[in-house]
Amino acid sequence: MLGYVLALIFAVCPFLSVATTMAVEIYSQERLLYLIRHQQYLQQVKRDNCQLVQDIEARANVLKQPLYQFLWGEMLNYGQCVKRDPKRGIALLRSAANQGCSEAMMKMAEYYQMGQFVIQDKSRAVNYLLPAAASGDLSARLSLVRLLSEGVGSPVDYELAFHWLYNAVFNDEAEKKQALQLLKLLEKRMPPSVVARAKKQT
Repeated sequence: MLGYVLALIFAVCPFLSVATTMAVEIYSQERLLYLIRHQQYLQQVKRDNCQLVQDIEARANVLKQPLYQFLWGEMLNYGQCVKRDPKRGIALLRSAANQGCSEAMMKMAEYYQMGQFVIQDKSRAVNYLLPAAASGDLSARLSLVRLLSEGVGSPVDYELAFHWLYNAVFNDEAEKKQALQLLKLLEKRMPPSVVARAKKQT
């Protein structure tokens, strides 16, 4: 009887069998980077019904691809499709950051700044932001100047951080306005001669 009912359902709605077996392709590096930068990576894994868990884990743990270490680490941090394990998640983010992944550096800086998963330590946040900012990441440069203007970190870094942000290219006027406000705050902590030198193009 049950077999007859199932056969009847699939006869009436044949698309159900196709929908339930439709495979999801693993994300390209470009796609994953887009998802990370737009804060959509965990939502996408959930939208894909957790079908890619094994593929993501293999790319993170076996191939040690930084963006996949970021994704797998965040899945562990928040328990998305897997058992929650922030200890392993943060270790993966650190590994990605050590490979030069600016997205992982930014995320580690955010966690240290907020005190989420780790003890709050804004000086460590600055240490993660510096290499990300040096690589050209605008968000890292904005965050770095914000922290330095609050007195976090070393005055030794003021000139370089000011230089990076002052000479950045902005996506829109709002972003540029934010940068100018932060630069004015940091400028108050710097001698005029150092500010003038920091404004020069290289």
